Amino acid sequence: GKAYVRDKVCQEFQALGKEDFRTLTIIANSRKFSNATFEEISHLVHEIVSLAETCCVEGADPSCYDAGSSALSAKSCGGDSPFPAHPGTAGCCAQEGLEQKLCLAALRHPPQQLPRYLQPSNEELCQAFKKDPKDFADRFLHEYASSYGQAPLPVLLGSTRTFLSMVSTCCISPAPTSCFLKEKLERKTLSLLTLLSNRVCSRFTAYGKEKVTFSYLASLAQKMPGASFEDLFPLAEDAAEVFSQCCDSVAEDCMQKKLSEHTAKACGALLARDERFADCCNGKNLMQSYFCILALPPAPAPKLPEAQKPTNEQLCGEEGARHAKRYLFELARRHTTVPDAFLGKLYDASEKVRVECCSAKDASACLDSKRQQMGQELPPFLEKANQLCGQYTKLNFLDFKKRLRESLMQTMPKASPELLGQLVEQRADFASTCCTPNSPPLYCASKVKPWAPTAPCRAGGQPLR
Repeated sequence: GKAYVRDKVCQEFQALGKEDFRTLTIIANSRKFSNATFEEISHLVHEIVSLAETCCVEGADPSCYDAGSSALSAKSCGGDSPFPAHPGTAGCCAQEGLEQKLCLAALRHPPQQLPRYLQPSNEELCQAFKKDPKDFADRFLHEYASSYGQAPLPVLLGSTRTFLSMVSTCCISPAPTSCFLKEKLERKTLSLLTLLSNRVCSRFTAYGKEKVTFSYLASLAQKMPGASFEDLFPLAEDAAEVFSQCCDSVAEDCMQKKLSEHTAKACGALLARDERFADCCNGKNLMQSYFCILALPPAPAPKLPEAQKPTNEQLCGEEGARHAKRYLFELARRHTTVPDAFLGKLYDASEKVRVECCSAKDASACLDSKRQQMGQELPPFLEKANQLCGQYTKLNFLDFKKRLRESLMQTMPKASPELLGQLVEQRADFASTCCTPNSPPLYCASKVKPWAPTAPCRAGGQPLR
């Protein structure tokens, strides 16, 4: 109800003070409206801060906040609204009163798939800072928060606060270069935490807890294909639990504390079994260890017998989801360079089949039919992905593009040079973004055609749009 909304805003305003409340409002709205311009965010922040400043003071009329927020909603619904544009605005504006305000407050843009913030040089930072410190701080907060909007709010607050402190200290220092060097070293762990938590929370938001468990499991399987499902599945479950607890948490140290605990578990379980994991875990702080593990490229696929498929009874039993994950885990460790975007499509297809067939009148007949189709379509699907990303992992970028062109010329001998050039660039762009260990999930999924054993992606068909 309205009293709760007013109390929440006023408590924050009184606890933080005007300037910190304003900073929080810039960050929160830049995260929510990640595609908004700086000017649109500035208009919105000005109105919210003015409302709090007027109506959250002692002795303010109880109706002040309600009237002010109603006026703000009316302005949002105006044809010439200066606030961030959103396709859902019209739907909210069709409602009235408190429902309209709550609807508008709940609007948000989809998060940015690829962070666009690029840190300027020290000289450029200081030039912009000295020209107008307040404008510099506001623009930085907007750009950084919209780029890393999936990082938990306390992580973003800490990261932006220390960055602005560094700039304000070093730009007036008699030795700015050494000052920046020292400060950047001191905030390295926090910078890593921001980058990492934005990545893992982007994936968690896109996938949900069950699918992110599989994604993490498959990633570990490809880095350490000699490890068993029993070795790696508990770590994947533990990581998914950390993300579910901390991605939306406002507890100040949730992500750093829980992620450090998870990394210690992973290092304890895997350090002695794999030289690359040992290198990541030895002599670094836990955030650096976690970053190192995430960045490990896939290991060469071992020679293993064909993966054993789960039975119909197992798939439709109580542990059906676990059996499906186990089979996909076995595929991932046999095809270590198949990227997350392709494995994600397999996961979606397997869950769809499980839900459809296990609720069918004749579950076994349904599953047998899908299994037969999968046997024909799955190998070319995996091979195409494995080949593309395997070559990208092994070759330098120019050699990779050359190999791509040669391969396409063989499969499409009549294609024009223009078409060949377009296809090479398309695949090279996909590989450079989506064959990496920390690829953006929604962006890469959108570049891969849906796959399911109902034949939308024919054997030999192109998996890329």
